[in-house]
Amino acid sequence: MSDLAGKVAVVTGSTKGIGRAIAAALVAEGAHTIVSSRSAAEAERTAAALSAAGPGQAAGLACDVRDHDQVRRLMAFAAERFGGLDILVNNAGIGGRGNVADLDPAAWRATIDTNLTGVFYCCREAIPPLRARGGGYIINISSLAGINAFPGLAAYNASKFGLNGFSEALFQEVRSDGIRVSYVMPGSVATPSRDPARKGWALEAEDVAAAVIGLLKTHPRSLTSRIEIRPAQPKKTS
Repeated sequence: MSDLAGKVAVVTGSTKGIGRAIAAALVAEGAHTIVSSRSAAEAERTAAALSAAGPGQAAGLACDVRDHDQVRRLMAFAAERFGGLDILVNNAGIGGRGNVADLDPAAWRATIDTNLTGVFYCCREAIPPLRARGGGYIINISSLAGINAFPGLAAYNASKFGLNGFSEALFQEVRSDGIRVSYVMPGSVATPSRDPARKGWALEAEDVAAAVIGLLKTHPRSLTSRIEIRPAQPKKTS
């Protein structure tokens, strides 16, 4: 999939931060891209801005990945608008802190349902249209918190450890269909949802987008199953 021009992509959680950077990079490569978030207005506004920049086209649709029916509509929308599906990037995710003893069960469910179950829904619904195109690529945006546990992040850790295992199993299930699966694990990223003090030393959203484009441009005979990205010069702790 070295030439992305004309390919059709869905990027979840793509109106800001890492997701928007990935969607923008895809459109810049000529891919037609579905932008999604829980807000229809934000999805449509972002898609219009990306389409104006081109050369690819973008279209926006509201989708809460925790809702299986909304995920079905998202994948159907890609086929209706652009004729199929070649690329799925699962980026929608939430964070949040809380020790287990104090964690609200609703916060636990929201984290797991968004970061893990939502990815399952998206992959499940994307596999048939990817197979219909003779293959494609699924890229799951995980985190270094998927291999490193931290106190106060048990829910987030669980979701990302689970996402990594899910991705490893999935790529073995669909590789014979010509569908490649990778997961990307960024470290600290300076996004609007993070501490502004990270600016200057943390990764930028565009760094993660570059890794995604790099995966998509590798020869179909090879699979880089996972990528770890860290700040080259992290902030000193002392």
